[in-house]
Order: sequence, then C-alpha cells, then structure tokens
Amino acid sequence: MTTQNAITWPERYLPGTGDNFVSNEVVVAGLSAADVWRHLVDTSRWESYYDNVADIGFPQGGGPVLTDGIHFSFGTFGFPPLDAHVVEFQAPAEDTPGRLSWTARQEVTPEERLDVLHAWLVEDLPGGRVRVLTQETQIGRPAAALATERPNPMLNGHQAWLDGLIGAAAE
Repeated sequence: MTTQNAITWPERYLPGTGDNFVSNEVVVAGLSAADVWRHLVDTSRWESYYDNVADIGFPQGGGPVLTDGIHFSFGTFGFPPLDAHVVEFQAPAEDTPGRLSWTARQEVTPEERLDVLHAWLVEDLPGGRVRVLTQETQIGRPAAALATERPNPMLNGHQAWLDGLIGAAAE
C-alpha cells in the first residue's frame, strides 16, 4: 500500500472553514516531481501554459523563480493583482514531496477583500509516476460569490493550471 502525502494547512485556512475551497489533482506516468517542480516555481513560465494569470511582479525584488519567503504579485480570475507571499517552500527530494504554498491578499474595501492560501504538493510515486495536488482556501465576499457559480470557475481554472503545468513538464 502507498500512503500519499497531504497539504499542510495553517489553522486560518483549514478547508471547510473559509468561503470557498477547491481541490485538484493529477497523477501521470513518465514525469518526475523534479520535472514538474521547475515549471511550477518559475513564474516566467506560468503565462506560457496557464492563460488565467497575468501581471506577475516582484515588488521587493527577486524572482522570477519562487523561493521561501519571497513576495510577489499577480492577477487572476479578473481580480486586480493580489499581493502574495510564499509561506512554505520545500523542493522535492528522494522520499520527500515538494511543497509550495502562498498566501495572497487584496487589501481593498471589505466587500472586495480576498484572502487565500494556495498550496501545491508535488510527489514521486512508485512506478515512475508523479502526483500533483493543488488546493486553495479563500476567504471573503468575492470567494463566497465564486463558490456559488456553476461550473465552479476556481475548480476549472486550477484544473487548467494543472493540465498546462503537466503539458509544460512533458515537453
């Protein structure tokens, strides 16, 4: 039996306690966690495989490769650019999954405020397979509104991101 790893959640963003939660996962053969990781952490590649992200910036310097503690900004889902901060960063290694999480906030009026934790887990599985799990908890009125839409734009958007990421890693 193989036990799969899970996202590490800070209490504030625990799934089911916010206004919107989505979870997407793929398992594919023929790729490694390292293959996927390099495309995930390099924000200069995101727009080439995911069409729902724009205006990526690093207001405090650094980038375009994400690192532990780095601040960055990006636009997505029609929201003005979100201020993001990497809060978990662990590159994949033998018997250790890659872990990447960032908080992203939009400090605007209370009605427009959005606060999220977007987490990624990238792990090698037996048989030359890789598993990529991405989950996001959102807090705020815009998140609550997104949660009621059908089809769910966050679920579909994150699936497009996963599909694009896997396609980029396979090239």
